[in-house]
Amino acid sequence: MLATADALGRLLDAARRVDGRERIGTLDALNRVLAEDVISPLDVPPMHTSSMDGYAVRAADLAGASETAPVALAVSQRIPAGHAAAPLAAGTAARIFTGATVPPGADAVVMQEMTQASDDGRVAFAQTPAAGEWITRQGADIRQGSVILPAGTRLTPQALGLAASVGCAQLEVVRPVRVAIFFTGDELRMPGEPLEPGAIYNSNRFTLRALLAKLGCEVTDLGIVPDRLDATRETLRRAAGDHDLILTCGGVSVGEEDHVKPAVEAEGHISMWQIAMKPGKPLAFGAVRRGAKAGAGAGAGAGAGAGAGAGAEENVAGEAFFIGLPGNPVSSFCTFLLFVRPFLLRLAGVERVAPRVFSMRADFSQKKGDRRNEFLRARVNDAGGLDLFENQSSAVLTSTVWGDGLIDNPPNHAISAGEIVRFIPFSELTR
Repeated sequence: MLATADALGRLLDAARRVDGRERIGTLDALNRVLAEDVISPLDVPPMHTSSMDGYAVRAADLAGASETAPVALAVSQRIPAGHAAAPLAAGTAARIFTGATVPPGADAVVMQEMTQASDDGRVAFAQTPAAGEWITRQGADIRQGSVILPAGTRLTPQALGLAASVGCAQLEVVRPVRVAIFFTGDELRMPGEPLEPGAIYNSNRFTLRALLAKLGCEVTDLGIVPDRLDATRETLRRAAGDHDLILTCGGVSVGEEDHVKPAVEAEGHISMWQIAMKPGKPLAFGAVRRGAKAGAGAGAGAGAGAGAGAGAEENVAGEAFFIGLPGNPVSSFCTFLLFVRPFLLRLAGVERVAPRVFSMRADFSQKKGDRRNEFLRARVNDAGGLDLFENQSSAVLTSTVWGDGLIDNPPNHAISAGEIVRFIPFSELTR
């Protein structure tokens, strides 16, 4: 079985940023990925500004000021934010407000709480300010010509604000990754439909669709495909035409009713990976040819399949990537977070795709480790430690709602209460 790190490495090695970019309004660019660097055309702030409400002064004019011998200056101008400032005359002060331009000639701001204004238009100062006090220098935040957001940045709300702060009304972004998704299983029903004996509701459709949407993908949902080889092949052909990735759930084993593997082999190539992880384990990765004819025969399929072991990690212009997830709901959820998410982000042009991992205290004991790398659903408790969900079965979707994230537990490792473990929050795995 492949180690999780090895499997992820193979996926990321195969991923290449999709072709195509577009220029969109900065207000509409949330969660999109920059296709080029954002370079500031100006300094931020573009002038020296006051960081306090108070008075702009020449520090030399207040030399020797003290509580016992205050120095009074005439107020020569009033400078609100957004208004031009005239040069400060020697021996005067300027009333100034937070964010306003510091007048030429002034080299300090004294906050208003440290002054005493009088009715005759003068203000008294009881101390001498240091040069530069309460002044934000021009370019203190951003220097003109600097790269403020590099290509490959996924745009957060604060990144949009940063782009706007240098006047960017539009941004050049990578086009969305196009994903086709379908589900296999004659037992699957949609909520609202009657549930006959042996049938189950298709929870994976809702979970995976939402995860794809959160990543900003353009999703084509091809629904539930009958457990037939011809139907699966036809759906793969439709999906390959104008999508970057085909994602399926279920049907990737080798049972008589599992048709995804032979269908992909007939329409492209596939590698079946057994990953040393729990929950999860089976993962299929390969590609489906674009423009494959409906009558493609077994000979062509056999040829594609024969090369799967060597070629499944390589994608060419005429193919759509394929990933097949296991059908158990927690298994599909975890394998998506750990493998599909970083793969999609890399297709979108994001370089840093690894989630942050935190060292946290286990407030439970697990006497026996598994031979595979376990990803245990856990919740942060009020004491700052981690509690473990009692039932770690791959069919118990409740654990993913109850929990705050996954404990990355190495193979054959029992966990003792008080031990420090690796914890990956769901917030990191879904952003």
